[in-house]
Amino acid sequence: MGEAHTVTPAPVGAAGPATPRARQRPGLVLTILCAVYVLNFLDRQLLGILAKPIQDELQITDGQLGRIGGLYFALFYCFIAIPVGWLADKTNRVTILSLACAIWSGATAACGMATSYGQLVAARMAVGFGEAGGVPPSYAIITDTFPPGRRGIAFGIYNLGPVIGAALGIAFGASIAALFNWRDAFITIGAVGIVAALLVRLVVREPPRGALDEAAPQAAADPRFWATARMFFSRPVLVLASLGSGATQFVTYGLGNFAVLFLMRERGMTLEEVAIWYALVVLVGMGAGMLVSGRLIDWGIRRTRSAYAIIPAVSLVAALPFYLGFLLVPGWPLALVLLTGAMALNYFYLSSSIALVQEEVQPNQRVMSGALLLLVMNFIGLGLGPTYVGWASDWFTARGDAHGLTTALLTLTPFYIIASILFFWLAKVLRREDVKVGGARS
Repeated sequence: MGEAHTVTPAPVGAAGPATPRARQRPGLVLTILCAVYVLNFLDRQLLGILAKPIQDELQITDGQLGRIGGLYFALFYCFIAIPVGWLADKTNRVTILSLACAIWSGATAACGMATSYGQLVAARMAVGFGEAGGVPPSYAIITDTFPPGRRGIAFGIYNLGPVIGAALGIAFGASIAALFNWRDAFITIGAVGIVAALLVRLVVREPPRGALDEAAPQAAADPRFWATARMFFSRPVLVLASLGSGATQFVTYGLGNFAVLFLMRERGMTLEEVAIWYALVVLVGMGAGMLVSGRLIDWGIRRTRSAYAIIPAVSLVAALPFYLGFLLVPGWPLALVLLTGAMALNYFYLSSSIALVQEEVQPNQRVMSGALLLLVMNFIGLGLGPTYVGWASDWFTARGDAHGLTTALLTLTPFYIIASILFFWLAKVLRREDVKVGGARS
């Protein structure tokens, strides 16, 4: 696995911040971080959830909607995450997380005040700027709060944030929009996020870096920006995990940004029905995927490290028939049943890739490595997935396809195969590395 390091056991009874007295209860830390992630994803999903009333008022096309939720958002979200990750590796990660939450929440409220397409684009870019500092510091805080062997389930629980955020966004966002106005949904949720930013700063303490790792390198890895970037992109394991995750997210974000619009336009659901039934699908489907995958990862890696890749590869193959069924069956009730299965299997990759990357790098490279993982997978998935689906929908519709959005979503299916191949390739690389390490030890 990359360069070999001479390791010694971590010092016992180290002074300063590494002492038990300075550490918080892991459950409290994880709960607060998960709550912030709920808001992070809720803010991100509101645009897709409220697409129909936004389109009706601002007169924007599917292509324009896809660019706002995809490329324009991702340009800030993906690339700002890199310098933010580098800064967090050198400074206080909790402070970075709190500031980021305040920025994206204020920008979310600004989305509700937009009166034109250009203003909405600017506000969404600002949301992306703030959200860039949300997830990578949280990955590293969790890794330094939970020991190896418990990180898979910890990330599985943390990754319930998108599940709960999406479900709450659908339930409350659609309900507020139905009762009042889509603008009120953005403003209300933005205000809640600013309160959460203060809570993070006041309650969560910065954990010591690497204190819970089984062994620590004698010489700390070089934390410089380009040194970490070179390390990340020179490691086949890290690159393949990022690319496999990106190909998966091309489907999940492409679908996620247009699922509500598809259900309302093509299957006749109302906002009130979306607020109840689609919210339940997201909560049950994505939630089951996150929790089951976390347990499977912790169980699988005790037997073989390649479980980090085999589990998501198999889950994506199994998800494809459910996805096709969702798009092709008539009527929204059966479509939602099939979507529940697809969602559960679509998200096995996330906890697996995060845990693998965090395990593979040095403690003082974890935030930036998490940011680089997000850069690759979110630029491919979040940046290009919704952008492509919106463009394809307009393209098919302009050529006489009465169901252009359905056709556009069907063209995402090859990415299931691409993602599965990348994860099976990753499994092969992990097995080969394990054989080399085993041979060196014998």
